[in-house]
Amino acid sequence: MSRVLVTGSAGRLGRSVVTTLAAAGHEVIGVDRVPGTPGEAAVAQPADLTDTGEAFEVIARFRPESVIHLAAIATPFSFPESVIYKVNTQMAFNICEASVALDVRGVVVASSPTVIGYGAPGGWAPAYLPIDEDHPVRPWNAYNLSKVAAEQTMKAFALAGKARMAAVRPCFVIPPEEWAGAPTQSGHTVRERLDRPELGGVSLFNYIDSRDAAELIAVLAEALPELPSGEVFFAGAADALARKPLADLLPQAVPGTEPFAAGLTGTTPAFSTAKAERLLGWRPKRSWRTELKESKEFA
Repeated sequence: MSRVLVTGSAGRLGRSVVTTLAAAGHEVIGVDRVPGTPGEAAVAQPADLTDTGEAFEVIARFRPESVIHLAAIATPFSFPESVIYKVNTQMAFNICEASVALDVRGVVVASSPTVIGYGAPGGWAPAYLPIDEDHPVRPWNAYNLSKVAAEQTMKAFALAGKARMAAVRPCFVIPPEEWAGAPTQSGHTVRERLDRPELGGVSLFNYIDSRDAAELIAVLAEALPELPSGEVFFAGAADALARKPLADLLPQAVPGTEPFAAGLTGTTPAFSTAKAERLLGWRPKRSWRTELKESKEFA
């Protein structure tokens, strides 16, 4: 197996990525500014990846075959807009530049479904539903603009170097402790998001279990040599984080979706992962119906 460097290894997705890669036999180097990298990592290395020198140093020191870049300010509006944009774009640029310069074979960069622009204060409607990777991007805040920039940075370096690169857009990530009642990144619990559709409605009720997202990332990293460089993949659950069909809920939560939502019957989500299934053979395994404690009352 290979050596894989994971940035943001102490985060809600990073922890699952470290555990998944280690379980598959990889030597995992976790890089994060804060404690919390799982013990399955061979090394937990602190580094400020906004510093170009530190980004080069950590990759030069460990010489990984692959880099999974998850580190970012992960919550919109949690810092001043200029800080979010600067931090996220600088880290993505530094990691891609260092990876190409130091002959890393494969790089996976984390993006976000928010690049399509839902939640825009001036109103938003999809071009079509369900949404796939060809849907137009319409960033309107520093966070989703930084993720568009990260994707474009990845694509530029994919053209410029030998490293094979891709981006993944994980939906609203839910790690195991949040199924047990810990607050999500929005501050609400999963149960509250189900009880109050307006909470999940602004993001079109998207979500994914962190372990499913980690498994997609692991499969993607392995498949990079066989894929065209610069591909982008959505990672989402096979259903929506909602008790009722989105055909009923979306028009109430997001005005303007009426013409497109009719086909989202049953448990069909608003985001398609057909590309990941077609090119990677990946399917999500977990649902809120299987993971949320006492979820039978919601089935």
